Amino acid sequence: MKNVTLILVLATLLAGCRKGQPGADAQHSTGQDLETVSVSGWTDKTELFMEYQPLVPTSKRRFAIHFTDLSNFKPLTNGIVTVALKQNGVAVETFSTPAPSRPGIFGVDVQPKQAGRYSMSVTLNAPSLRDTHEVGEVLVYASAKEIPTANEKPAEEQIAFLKEQQWTLDFATALAGKRSMRESIVVSGDVRPRSGGEVDVASPIAGRVSPLTRLPVIGAVIEQGQRLTSILPLTPAPGDRPSLELATSEARTELDLARRDLARAERLLAAGAIPARRVDETRAAEATAAARLTSAERRLQQFEASRQADGSGGGESAFSVRAPIAGVIAEVSVTPGSNVSQGDRLSRIVAVDRVYVAANVPEAEIPGILRLSGAEIEVAGTAARLPAGRMVAKSSVIDSQARTLSVLYEVANPARTLAINQAVSVRLFLAGSLEAVTVPDSAVIDDGGRPVVFVQKEGEAFARRPVKLGIREGGLVQVTEGLQPGERVVTKGAYLIRLAALSSQIPAHGHVH
Repeated sequence: MKNVTLILVLATLLAGCRKGQPGADAQHSTGQDLETVSVSGWTDKTELFMEYQPLVPTSKRRFAIHFTDLSNFKPLTNGIVTVALKQNGVAVETFSTPAPSRPGIFGVDVQPKQAGRYSMSVTLNAPSLRDTHEVGEVLVYASAKEIPTANEKPAEEQIAFLKEQQWTLDFATALAGKRSMRESIVVSGDVRPRSGGEVDVASPIAGRVSPLTRLPVIGAVIEQGQRLTSILPLTPAPGDRPSLELATSEARTELDLARRDLARAERLLAAGAIPARRVDETRAAEATAAARLTSAERRLQQFEASRQADGSGGGESAFSVRAPIAGVIAEVSVTPGSNVSQGDRLSRIVAVDRVYVAANVPEAEIPGILRLSGAEIEVAGTAARLPAGRMVAKSSVIDSQARTLSVLYEVANPARTLAINQAVSVRLFLAGSLEAVTVPDSAVIDDGGRPVVFVQKEGEAFARRPVKLGIREGGLVQVTEGLQPGERVVTKGAYLIRLAALSSQIPAHGHVH
């Protein structure tokens, strides 16, 4: 369905462009068909594609000048475009237009006064962009009869894909360049917790999980020292409530007597009947009785909290369980109000800021990894390439089932791109390197089971180029055959050009200006 939609979009764009074919003004007065001159050029800012008919002093020629902003591959919507004819580096004549006739298309009327050889430049002067393209030598013919009529056929078949289509669709190009690439192999891998990055949080005592504290949910981010839950300890004799009440009553009576003794001792000290030491002893006895009462009340409170299903009460007798490391909650093993024994697992925390990635090297590739010089992680479904960081260990034991050897890397994972137990691909770089012609991965598409790229020969002309691929690294792929450095390839929209090549409609090469 997606392919059908793309074909319909292309057909609509092609039909729109065919309406703008030149009429009688595109021919000599003698009826002779004129050869259209097309010029393509690129700077680091803009792309120029220009069409015009051969110049003669007796006729005005309409230049169709297309300017594309290479920062987003969209048409320039404003600016002044000037065509200059130069001799000896000095502009002899200039012709300009103050604005585009349509977005990206500037129509400039050019009629030189004298025949001869000139050098031509095209300048764009926009509010936020200024750029100049040196076109090179151009010949102004003395008369229309001197204009050659022979059209040279291109060396390879070309596919028309108009600027109006490129600007409308998601389209981009890039230069094929030479760069140093390392030999590499791609193996399967998996993500594991790092050493010390996984912990089971256990109950420090036997008791009941407090329902008054909310347990963290799986996937929640936890800071080190953060409170996870509370455990209400069980009483030593959970069925002996009368004894606890008796102990509380005795402690309260003892405290009352101690307070009376203290008051009497203070009166006698004031009368000089007893020494100050006796008051200090009485005050200590009063403090001891108060502490005994507090302890008895807390034991009774603990008993009440242990026997009540809702877990209310408990107060300061509850044990707070805190996270020993920062990470995410991977598992919760208890529910609020449930009973636990000492050492029972409450939850599991896994640190994900740094993880281990195990590269599983097939047995046949083991000799090659003796020259390891680095690695990167490739995550399925994304274009991200994560640096593998330092190598932690290289196993000396082959998995008897999978016949692989593990190489362990520590990977920084601040954005949590990698999940524990996730399957990934690991590109292992070997020590050797070579100079290679490279293009972005996105430039290569599958065409009938064979990798191809589309080379931009001119502004609106593309060539399908079968290629052979080699090393891949950092989102780039080596092209061993079929492409030369400096050729411009399509990195976005290559599949649309393939559809245009399959279409039975041939787009007209004229434009409305």
